[in-house]
Amino acid sequence: MDKRGFLKLAGLGLASMSLPLSGSVLAASKAQAKTSSLDGLTDITGSVAPISAAERRQRIAKAQQLMQQYDIAALVLEPGAAMDYFSGIQWWRSERLTALVIPREGEVAVVCPFFEEPSIRETLQVGSDVRVWQEHESPFQRVVQVLKDRGINNGRIGFESSVRYFVVDGIMAIANNMTHTLAEPVTLGCRMYKTQHELQLMHKASEVTLRAYEFVFNNLEKGMTQAHAKQLMNQAQVALGGSSPWCLALFNEASAYPHGTHQQQTIKDGSIVLLDSGCAVHGYQSDISRTLVYGSASKHQRKVWETVRNGQDIAFNAAKLGKPAGTVDDAVRAYYETMGYGPDYQLPGLSHRTGHGIGMEGHERVNFVHNEATPLKPGMCFSNEPGIYIPGQFGVRLEDCLYMTESGPKWFTEPPTSLDSPLGKLAAKP
Repeated sequence: MDKRGFLKLAGLGLASMSLPLSGSVLAASKAQAKTSSLDGLTDITGSVAPISAAERRQRIAKAQQLMQQYDIAALVLEPGAAMDYFSGIQWWRSERLTALVIPREGEVAVVCPFFEEPSIRETLQVGSDVRVWQEHESPFQRVVQVLKDRGINNGRIGFESSVRYFVVDGIMAIANNMTHTLAEPVTLGCRMYKTQHELQLMHKASEVTLRAYEFVFNNLEKGMTQAHAKQLMNQAQVALGGSSPWCLALFNEASAYPHGTHQQQTIKDGSIVLLDSGCAVHGYQSDISRTLVYGSASKHQRKVWETVRNGQDIAFNAAKLGKPAGTVDDAVRAYYETMGYGPDYQLPGLSHRTGHGIGMEGHERVNFVHNEATPLKPGMCFSNEPGIYIPGQFGVRLEDCLYMTESGPKWFTEPPTSLDSPLGKLAAKP
């Protein structure tokens, strides 16, 4: 489909629309559609609020309940999604330790370099106990002292699996009478199940990305490079209020590589255009993939696109409360085998999992992947992206994220209905 086939929104708000994004009253001419200026895009995120300090305190309380359940005396978290989730601190990892300590009982504490304290406090939303260390001092001693001050002299310290070895080794070397264990039963036990507020932030991020797709689709041109399409998508998401935008643009044969190739491709008549993109709104992610054909699609391209679209529906319908997450992946692969793809991960076919968890991070546990036994529960969020890849020809990936409710799965964005209307639409607000 070329730009003549895309229709303008004509001022209608996505949040209230029931029509596909490409649906409108009047078709835009090619000249009218050529609006690569970002001037018409404005921030649409003002209707959602960031996570509050009160919500973070509730999260800490839930974590402490889980720590009682799993017999964990304290958590020690490095900078990353979990630290942000519980404290609001947005920081990075370096050779200088910054850590959040969550005891099973009592107030949280932060350990950080002396000269970083003012910066740490800028985003810290909970607690006032910040222990600093000078360049010649041991941060591990500060951590252990926090534990002692809260009456923790023995028991298990929980570390996430991503915590670096020197941190675990440094703390455990002086934490006498203590052992270490995985923190994920607690951190994932909280983060995996999203609240309504979290779902609304993800919904807004999805709206930003979908609106950006509408803008980019109306500005695709013959001869456009993958780098140019990626730049447009990222700029549009920022203009619409998204942060940390990213985009993967794959044209023609490059679309057969799920995460790209060094091949340089440009748009021509009959090109497959595969875009995979997302952004964050107040720290919560979107992840949407769309595939279209520039110009006239071949019968083969249409057939593959329709097979992938059916695969999305099969995955959605297989996502049933109480069922293991892996059964979603199994259902898609069983269908693809009947269509001559696979088996399993073999090509041509689906060479990756059907979907991944999503929230504050673009990829979170658990996944829609074979043998994943975790049961599906309300609040869990996943991508649904059962692509088909044909080496040497092209690939098709359609990706929309869903969340589990008491009545089953619901979409953040609804998939497109056809290759001739390839954008889809924003689903109802959670």
